[in-house]
Amino acid sequence: MQYQLIEDNLSLQTLCQQYSKASVLAIDTEFVRTRTLYPRLGLLQIFDGQTLALIDPIAIDDLSPFWQLLTNENIIKVLHACSEDLEVFLTSANCKPVNLIDSQIMMSFLGHGLSMGYAAMVEHFTGIEVDKSESRTDWTKRPLTQKQLNYASADVEHLFNIYPTLITEIEKVERLEFAKQETQLLIERKFSPIDESQLYRQIKLAWRLNPQQMNALQHLTKWRYLQAKKRDLPLGFVVKEHTLMAVAQHNPQSLAAMNKLDGAEVLDIRHKGKAMLAVLKEASQDNEANYPQKIQRLDEYPGYKQIFKNVKSFIVAVSEKHDLAIENLASKKQINQFLTWYFDLNEAKSLSAKTGTNPDFLTAWRSKLFGQALQTFAENGFKD
Repeated sequence: MQYQLIEDNLSLQTLCQQYSKASVLAIDTEFVRTRTLYPRLGLLQIFDGQTLALIDPIAIDDLSPFWQLLTNENIIKVLHACSEDLEVFLTSANCKPVNLIDSQIMMSFLGHGLSMGYAAMVEHFTGIEVDKSESRTDWTKRPLTQKQLNYASADVEHLFNIYPTLITEIEKVERLEFAKQETQLLIERKFSPIDESQLYRQIKLAWRLNPQQMNALQHLTKWRYLQAKKRDLPLGFVVKEHTLMAVAQHNPQSLAAMNKLDGAEVLDIRHKGKAMLAVLKEASQDNEANYPQKIQRLDEYPGYKQIFKNVKSFIVAVSEKHDLAIENLASKKQINQFLTWYFDLNEAKSLSAKTGTNPDFLTAWRSKLFGQALQTFAENGFKD
């Protein structure tokens, strides 16, 4: 397939004017994210069935014509496994796409599992074996090789050609609206603002800490995240999680004491010890009444194992009734999310109200399919 390599603003404007008349666009991104917090965009691929273009975001200083395509509600944008692409759109331009659908999600509603790869999808529909050898190359390095450019163009060429078949098949099983709503849920999650004050909840063993220690961890995780944002570094490159836990748990008052902590990384203390001591000092000024409450563990809730088992059985019955794979309906994480909300553990309901987000089971297509029935089931003690 022939392609255009777009390397200047005028060419991009002309191209996007053409694409603005399209009904469907297949889109993909190539990026690098090995030593950074944010993905570094290396290439944009786009195909409307006639013109396939590879847009160089490093050579072009104004990508606004492309971002305008993403927000054009008259154009369907199809991407495969778009989670990381959404992060690119968010961090590069805070561009929240409109009328986007994920072909991986579509494949899941056709019975191919939740994580079918692009190459497997292409082979399933066309018998073509896609070369994925360039997927981990440095897309920010210039010049791009011919092999890289060929690889990148194939991604959107096959995707566009497969899309009509995907639509036909998913409409046959009457699951297109489900796939659209599931894609939108993914977009909403990716574009939800990060509450820096709640990052401590994501630390795996935070439940072990008392309120005072939790308060220190809350300050430390917020500080680490702000450092990572400022320097565009992965969180673990600022300070490792186990170091934060050790520091929060023992509240050392000096570098010498910090160096003696079990579980703390030596390099973390060497490079960030003084900064963490300053964070601990700031945390110590807080009023005890404002400390975070000790985290309640769902698996310690009375009868949790049996309740989980009963909810799983409820979901299985729903999946059989509607001929849907259970993995489409509910993961273990989603069941636990609902139970945490229902039992209002760790202020789950107030946080839900604050962010305007309900558990997945009470949102979009799942809510219509079984949300009310599930709540009734819960009110009946999780028994039929």
